[in-house]
Amino acid sequence: MSSSLFPVPRPHYRRFRGSPCPLTLYRRVYGEERFGFLYESLEERGGRDRYSFLGGKPRVLFRSKGDVCDIEFDGITHHLRHDPLTLLRRLVQVGSTALPISTFPGGAVGYLGYDMIRFLAKIPDRNPDPLELPESQFIFPNEIIVIDHLDEVVHVLLYDDGGHVERAAELAAAIDSCPTPAPAASNDVADASDDVPLTANISREEFCAGVDRAKQYIRSGEIFQVVLSQRFEFDLPVPPIDLYAALRTTNPSPYMYYLHFDDLEIAGSSPEMLARLTGRRVVTRPLAGTRPRGRDAAQDEALAEELLADPKERAEHVMLVDLARNDLGRVCIPGSINIDEFFDVERYAKVMHIVSNVSGRIRDDRDAFDLFRSTFPAGTVSGAPKIRAMQIIDELETVRRGPYAGAIGYFSYLGDMDLCIGIRTIFAHRGKGYLQAGAGIVADSDPVTEYEETHSKARGLVRAIELARRRHH
Repeated sequence: MSSSLFPVPRPHYRRFRGSPCPLTLYRRVYGEERFGFLYESLEERGGRDRYSFLGGKPRVLFRSKGDVCDIEFDGITHHLRHDPLTLLRRLVQVGSTALPISTFPGGAVGYLGYDMIRFLAKIPDRNPDPLELPESQFIFPNEIIVIDHLDEVVHVLLYDDGGHVERAAELAAAIDSCPTPAPAASNDVADASDDVPLTANISREEFCAGVDRAKQYIRSGEIFQVVLSQRFEFDLPVPPIDLYAALRTTNPSPYMYYLHFDDLEIAGSSPEMLARLTGRRVVTRPLAGTRPRGRDAAQDEALAEELLADPKERAEHVMLVDLARNDLGRVCIPGSINIDEFFDVERYAKVMHIVSNVSGRIRDDRDAFDLFRSTFPAGTVSGAPKIRAMQIIDELETVRRGPYAGAIGYFSYLGDMDLCIGIRTIFAHRGKGYLQAGAGIVADSDPVTEYEETHSKARGLVRAIELARRRHH
């Protein structure tokens, strides 16, 4: 397949004044579409990152399962047997280099599921896949809207030559009539309970037996840690975009995303980056070690001090920072890797975590797809050493993970990449909702405590589901 198969036209660029609410704008512009995306970054105190991105009307659709790739362009689907990452790279490389903005001007938007690991290492594939979702799925939107909340400017890029003048006028009207973002009503959150029935895919006894087996592997020296998870299913009480709206309220995070890919919708609020490439600078932010937020400032500070003093949490975090350095070392210039932040406490709506920042400069002969291959999956959702941990996950878990613990984000036409880890995420498929949560198993793990941790993490999402149901009714 030549890289000129799907040439990308030079985009038509428009710039408008305003700082509309990204979710409201998405609903107005793409709410009735079969495909679209919304990426935001929110802080607990109602703040937000400088940019929000949304878009739709894809010109190319990409799906893969194993080495079978489907690429839909102009209504024709091309079936190819190929390494999906190599194909994706070719599709992204055909983008125009003369682009009017330097944030995200377009490219591949979507997810790479956890089961893409089998392209990166020899991992067994014994488990059933009841949801039968693509292992990776991306859209290449014809329309990209970038909201700059700092300068109160909206950048619009239209890659479709037909009717772009009329479409720009429609978007201008939508932007102009859209309200600015309002902070979440705190009583809205307080009213939310976690009274949503969940069906787990394994029993408490099965999960605890898996923890005991994992500890045997740790004692025998095969691994230091492995992350075991379970999946929960529930009946969808509302449209999935309403679940995303509730997640924005209950669990604001650095990575907020809503993806609508026909019969699959993904709504998430991940706190954790997999890796980011901007120009030649690479960043990853290992996140491990957790405490709940305090009732007041004094208790919050005491919990943070307790977290930083916990030897188990410290040991786990150091291991993950070492993993991150090793991962970046495979693609970065020797000597360029730095630990910019070490053992910082980062606070979110309900929990706080230990986080470190590891950065480097990527080699001239490496790109975003090499970076993905070297960092995926994150150690925080697999374990260490990674390959043996992934083999044990395949043995002890009962279904393929799907989007959970994968990567969600974009590969841009500029060569940049921004991917987060697919945790604290709800996916909706064929009328059912699914979420998944894991616990890091180490030598002194208590099986019941680890089982309860997965339920505790799930409850954070259940509160959003319950809030969405209350708002809907």
